[in-house]
Amino acid sequence: MLKEERLDYILRKLKTDQKVLQTELSTDLQVSEDTVRRDLESLAQNGLLIKVRGGAIPHSPNPLNFKERINLHSDDKVNMARKALSLLHDGQTIILDGGTSTLSLVKLFPPQLRLTVITNSVPIVMQLIEHPGVEVIFTGGRIFKESQVAGGLDTIQMLRRVRADICFLGVCSLHPLLGVTGMDLEESEVKTTMVESAHRVAALATGDKMGTAEPYKVCGITDIDIIVTDDPTLDSLETYRELGLQVL
Repeated sequence: MLKEERLDYILRKLKTDQKVLQTELSTDLQVSEDTVRRDLESLAQNGLLIKVRGGAIPHSPNPLNFKERINLHSDDKVNMARKALSLLHDGQTIILDGGTSTLSLVKLFPPQLRLTVITNSVPIVMQLIEHPGVEVIFTGGRIFKESQVAGGLDTIQMLRRVRADICFLGVCSLHPLLGVTGMDLEESEVKTTMVESAHRVAALATGDKMGTAEPYKVCGITDIDIIVTDDPTLDSLETYRELGLQVL
């Protein structure tokens, strides 16, 4: 079998099974595991998968640009936001990252809600600026125009000075072994600090984010307390429940 044929088979199997194992591929393709390992490395270098110990898993399917993501799975994000809203009550201090899922959440804030919101998201600040009961604290820092969030050392230092009741993360990739990962190093570092600065953490993730990974680690899976998703009946979520996470 030609190399191009092997690579095509690997990508098709990855799309179907959401993971591939070197041992199984070696048997299926009738080549050595070293050949499979080199094939996986070639695909990983071209950004087509994430290589992990013993095999590979998919990238998150979402684009990085905020404007491209804002209307993606919009109905699912509203569904998740309604569930996440049940975790809020008057008097809390919460952290919101710059995801489109967290933006969907703040759009549902009732006018009588009384909260303090700490965020690095420009769109969230603009959404809440006239809310009568929400005190808004912007982290400051350098603005990343594509994702419309603040980042860098100033942002991280500010977040380290707070202790929130709960942090809501809009995650692009969630994996039971690799945890929460992101596509941008600086933004992932900010998310890590958000997780460390909150008593509880809720990850907002649509079903297509499950079992995927990106290059930069945000936190381990057990650093998450709650997964809020569009379809809590997915079989893949049972693994997270077994790890002690609440799934909404």
